[in-house]
Amino acid sequence: MRKDGTKKGMVVGSGGQRRRGLQGKGPTPPAEMRPGHPAARKAARASKAGSGGRSTTAGNRRRPGDGETPETVLGRNPVVECLRAGVPATALHVAIGTTTDERVAEAVHLAADAGISILEVPRNDLDRMAGGALHQGLALQVPPYAYAHPDELLEIAAESGDPGLIVALDGVTDPRNLGAVVRSVGAFGGHGVVVPQRRAAGMTAVAWRTSAGTAARLPVARATNLTRTLREYATAGFMIAGLDAEGSVSLDNFELATDPLVLVVGSEGKGLSRLVKQTCDVTVSIPMAGPVESLNASVAAGVVLAEIARQRRH
Repeated sequence: MRKDGTKKGMVVGSGGQRRRGLQGKGPTPPAEMRPGHPAARKAARASKAGSGGRSTTAGNRRRPGDGETPETVLGRNPVVECLRAGVPATALHVAIGTTTDERVAEAVHLAADAGISILEVPRNDLDRMAGGALHQGLALQVPPYAYAHPDELLEIAAESGDPGLIVALDGVTDPRNLGAVVRSVGAFGGHGVVVPQRRAAGMTAVAWRTSAGTAARLPVARATNLTRTLREYATAGFMIAGLDAEGSVSLDNFELATDPLVLVVGSEGKGLSRLVKQTCDVTVSIPMAGPVESLNASVAAGVVLAEIARQRRH
């Protein structure tokens, strides 16, 4: 039996009396209306573009690569080479207790001259940053490359007063080839390079280093759909010439070199994709004198660009 004075009194709670007064959140909203959902971000970008939210000034179109994260260059030689090439790094990480040699000293000296932050970090932190890769006590933090908008290359070509010359890369996956093409375009008077957003090499530290600093002066644009971008260039008055081993025109008889031109270079193995090849006004082949069947993508681009520059000089 319960003793007097021990009965438990009323406690806080609704006891089910307020259940009908509770309101649920309602049905799940569509993906486009959920904050933070990829579909919502895509819809916001589309709405901004449709309302003229994108700036028309070329400088404001430059933006870091879509969703890319900062890149970390590891190892003494790669770090020194990037610093020599002027890669726009943000921080140089040096492991505490690292044995100093001429490469470490040069890396620190170059970083200090360029105004790059030099951070001494515990070796364990550098190991985590490297993800188990060999770093030799040095790591260079490189931010994502700020790509130009494809329309910016048209504006640069128009302002130059010369016939436009743009190189588009169709599926080139080696960043060293991309860097070499950027260097050749800068050397032979081109106005920019276009790369696809997917399944292609981007402007990594390796590509920047291979360009020997040309990437700091020549814009590289990233196209969401390369075929559509080429069609827009054709509408703007450019001829589209694809580089193909079985091209319909030999480079010796290439008469479009002095016109506003987009030179399309295919991937290292398969060459031009079907849709891109159909978009081209003409395909150009390089005549071979020896038993070699084809050239490296960047070498082939350099050969054609040199011929275009020669014809334009004369």
